[in-house]
Amino acid sequence: MFNYVKESYNELVNKVTWPSFAQLQSSTIVVMVASLLFAIVVLAMDLSFENIMASIYKTLGNLGR
Repeated sequence: MFNYVKESYNELVNKVTWPSFAQLQSSTIVVMVASLLFAIVVLAMDLSFENIMASIYKTLGNLGR
């Protein structure tokens, strides 16, 4: 177990290439924009299906009268 931790630490310190702060900021902005676009698409789909289902239920409710 100790050898595993020691090798993991060595790999993180000596072998992993960490991004620069500018690269990290750029990647963060890309993720935030993509998340926002995805949320807007999901919101549009949700509102569309809500309106479609409401009109279907209204039409079916009027058929029973």
